[in-house]
Amino acid sequence: MDSPIGLLGGRPWAFLLPVFQFLSRFLPWSMQMLLGRLYCLSTAANCVSHTHSAPPGFPSSGNGLWYTTPGSVWVQELLPIGNGYLAAMLPGGTSQESTQLNIESLWSGGPFQDPTYSGGNSLPSQHTQLAEDMRSIRQNIFSSPTGTIDSIEEIMTDAGAYGSYAGAGYLLATLDISGQVTNYWRWLDLDEAVSRTTWSQGGATFYRETFCSHPLEACLQYVNTTAKILPSLSYAYSVSAETGLPTPNVTCFDNSTLSIRNYVNNPGVMYEILAQVVAPGGSVACSTVPRSNSPNATLSVTGASEAWITWVGGTNYDMTAGTTASNYSFQGSDPHDALVTIMSSTNSGSKSYSSILAQHIADYDSIVGSFSLSLGQVPDLDTPTDQIVASYQTYVGNAYLEWLLFNYGRYLLTSSARGILPVNLQGKWADGLSNAWGADYHSNINIQMNYWFAEMTNMDVVLPLFDYFENTWAPRGAYTAWALYNISSGWVTHNEMNIFGHTGMKLSGNSAQWANYPESNAWMMIHAWDHFDYTNDVQWWQTQGWPLVKSVASFHLERLIEDLHFNDSTLVTAPCNSPEQVPITFGCAHTQQLIWQLFNAIEKGFAAAGDTDTEFLDSVLAKRDQMDKGVRIGWWGQLQEWKVDMDSPIDTHRHLSHLIGLYPGYAITSYDPALQGGLIVNRTFVNYTKEQVLNAAEKSLLHRGNGTGPDADAGWDKLWRAAAWAQLGNESEFYKELTYAIESNFAANLFDLYTTDSCFFQIDANFGYPAAVLNGLLQAPDVANIDMPLQVTLLPALPPTWSTGEMKGARIRGGITLDFAWSGGKLTSATFTVDDNVAGRERDVVVNYGGQVIGQFRSNEGTVVNLSF
Repeated sequence: MDSPIGLLGGRPWAFLLPVFQFLSRFLPWSMQMLLGRLYCLSTAANCVSHTHSAPPGFPSSGNGLWYTTPGSVWVQELLPIGNGYLAAMLPGGTSQESTQLNIESLWSGGPFQDPTYSGGNSLPSQHTQLAEDMRSIRQNIFSSPTGTIDSIEEIMTDAGAYGSYAGAGYLLATLDISGQVTNYWRWLDLDEAVSRTTWSQGGATFYRETFCSHPLEACLQYVNTTAKILPSLSYAYSVSAETGLPTPNVTCFDNSTLSIRNYVNNPGVMYEILAQVVAPGGSVACSTVPRSNSPNATLSVTGASEAWITWVGGTNYDMTAGTTASNYSFQGSDPHDALVTIMSSTNSGSKSYSSILAQHIADYDSIVGSFSLSLGQVPDLDTPTDQIVASYQTYVGNAYLEWLLFNYGRYLLTSSARGILPVNLQGKWADGLSNAWGADYHSNINIQMNYWFAEMTNMDVVLPLFDYFENTWAPRGAYTAWALYNISSGWVTHNEMNIFGHTGMKLSGNSAQWANYPESNAWMMIHAWDHFDYTNDVQWWQTQGWPLVKSVASFHLERLIEDLHFNDSTLVTAPCNSPEQVPITFGCAHTQQLIWQLFNAIEKGFAAAGDTDTEFLDSVLAKRDQMDKGVRIGWWGQLQEWKVDMDSPIDTHRHLSHLIGLYPGYAITSYDPALQGGLIVNRTFVNYTKEQVLNAAEKSLLHRGNGTGPDADAGWDKLWRAAAWAQLGNESEFYKELTYAIESNFAANLFDLYTTDSCFFQIDANFGYPAAVLNGLLQAPDVANIDMPLQVTLLPALPPTWSTGEMKGARIRGGITLDFAWSGGKLTSATFTVDDNVAGRERDVVVNYGGQVIGQFRSNEGTVVNLSF
C-alpha cells in the first residue's frame, strides 16, 4: 500500500493526520487541544490567520458557527454536513482539505460478517426451556422478601456479530499552492446548510463551500479563486486516517470520475462511492496510481477558474430484506447501478452549480423555515464560536449561544434524519470502524430524545423512524416475543438495536440493568401516536402507525401478569429493570406508566384507524383498568421508581425513568385521580391528588441531582432534568440545568460530548437541548382521552435572560399552529390557527399563562384565535 505522503506528492499532512487521530482517541480534551495546535503548527500553511470578525457572507442574524483556524480534532472542531443518506465532517483546510465521509448504512457486523447471526436470539429448540426459565424467574421475584432477584442471565443471549456504524474514508482535495495564509475563516451557515471556507494565499483569495443535497442524494464541494485560474487541483481517496477500514479499490470510472469500492471489513457490507469533478473551462483527467496490493487512482484539474466535485455513495444493505422470507439477510443489490443513475441526474448538462445550490437551500428551508424562535439574542459577530463556548458560564448564560444551539439541533436533525435509516447515537457522523456504543440505536432514552422536538417545531423528518421499526424491529421482534416471552402476538425489542434486526436481550455478564428493556417498543409507539396526534394524518395512521402500535399493545397485553407479591389484584410486568438500574424486580414505575399511556393511545386512535376488532379494544381497556398505573409515593415522599418502596434518597442515577410521565410523557403531568388513583399501600386504600403526585415527582427530581454523579455526567441526562424542571414550572432550576449542560458538555463545534473533556460524541443532547428549551416556553402535554381538554401553557419557565422573544409556527396536538410573543418577561400576544382538516378530531383547548386560564376554544377546522395583552 502506497504511503499517504506519496499519494499527496510528499505532503506531510496525510502522515500526521492518522497518527494525530489515533492518539486523540485516548487523550482528555485539554491534551487533544494541545496536540491539535501542535499538528496545526506542523502544517503551518493551514493555520495562519489574523481575522477578528465574522467572515464576509456570514448570516447577519448570527445564525451560524465560525472560526479563524482550521479544525483538527474530529469530535470537537470539525463541522458536520449531511442529507440523511450521506454525511461528512470538514476541518476547513486551505491548500489541503480532508473531508471525512459517511454512508448511513455502512455498518460492520450482522449477517454480512457472520451468516449465522441471529439478532441476539436463542434457537427455536431452546423455547421450552426459556419458557420454564421465565416462569421460574417470575416466581422467584414474587416470592422474594424484597421483590428482587440478582440475575436473569439464563434468558439472555450473546450479541454475536452486533457491529458498529463506521466511517467511509476521506476525500482529499489538494491545491498546488504554498505560502502564508491570511484572512482565514471557516463557517457553517445554518440559514443555508452550507459549510464554507475562505482564505488568501499567494496573492489570491480562495473560496470553498461544501453541502449535501437531499433532493439529489449527493454531496458537493466547490472551489474558486479571485485569480484567473485555480492552481492545479487534485482529488484522492484514502482510508489511512479511518482506523480499521481495509484498503479500497480506487479506479477511473471515466476520465472525470473515481470509483471507490471497498468492504467495511472482510467479510462485511460492501460500499461504493462515485466522485465526479466538473471544471468549466478547464481540463479534468483521471490517472491510475501504482500501488502494490490494490488499484488506486486520482483526479486532477488544470486551467479552471472554478471546480466542484460531487460524490454519491451506497452499500449492498437492504432494510426491507430483514424478514423471514429473506432469512433476515438484509442483503441488497450491488449499489453501483443506482449510484451511476444518481450521479448522471446530478451532473446532467442542464444543471449548473448555482442551480444545484439553490435547490439544496430551498429544500433545507422547506424543513426548517416554517418555524422560528427568537430569545431576544444579540448576535456576536466579533467573537468566534469556539471562544463564545469557552467563555460560557452556568446560570450566567448567553442568549445568543442558547439560540444558536437551538437552531443547530434543528440543522443536525434535518441533515441526518431524512435517509433510509433514522438518526443513530451520532446522527449519521462517525469516524473509524468502531464507534462508542456502536453508534447504534439505544432505545431507553437516546433514540427517543433524538426526536422529542421534531413535531413541535413542524419538521417533516420522522417517517424514516417508523419505516425502520417496521422493517428491522418488527419482523425478528415477533420471533423474540415467542422465543423469549412465549407470547405469540406482536413483537418486542430491547435496549440496543443495530440495523440488522438485533431484537434479543444482550448477554454481557449480569447485564440486565441495561439489556432487560422490552419496553423499547412501547416507548417508540408513543412517538408513533404523537405523530398522528400532531398531524391528524389518517392515511399514515391506518397504513403504518396503527398496525405498529396495535401489534406492540398486543404483546404487552400478554406480558402483564397478576402481582403475586403484594397480591393486590393489579397487573404488573416481571421481570423488569428501571432502565440501567440494578434491581431486577416487578412493576417498575417506568414500565407501568408507559404501558398505560400505550393503552390510552389504542383507545384514542381506534376510531381513526378504521379497526373493527372491538374484542381487542375491550381487552386493552379491561387490562388498563386492572393494571398498576406506576404512580405511588414512597417512604421519604418520593415518587417510587419501583412498586417495592426501595428508592434511595442519595441515588443520583443519570436516568429519570420513573419520571417519564412527567416528561416527555403525561402519566404524572396530566395525572387524573379518577383514572389513575385508588391503590392499596400497606393494606390501606390511597387516592393521591394531582398536587401530591407532582410534589412527589419534584422531590424525586431534586434528589436525583444535577446530572453529575458516579454514573452520570452526560449532556442528555442534564437536559432531561432541565425539561423536567420546566415541566414543573421551576424557571430557576430549568435554566441552571440547561446552562450547566452547555458549559459542561458542548464542544467548540457544538457537538455534545458524552462527559466533560470526553472524546466521545453522542448526539442525543444536541437534540434534547431544543426539546428542553421548547418545554420552558410552551407546554401542551398529552392527556388520557380526547374528551379531556388539551392544556396549553405559555412561558411556563421563562428565564430572565430571555425576557423578550417570539415563537412562530409551533405545532401542538390536534393539528394546531401557534405563534406567540413576549416582552419584558410578559406575554404580549398569541395566535392559534387550527388546520383546515382535523379528521373529525376536534377537541377543547384551554390556554394558561401565569397560573391563570387566559383563553378557551374548540379546535374546529380553520378556527383562528387571537389573544393579546
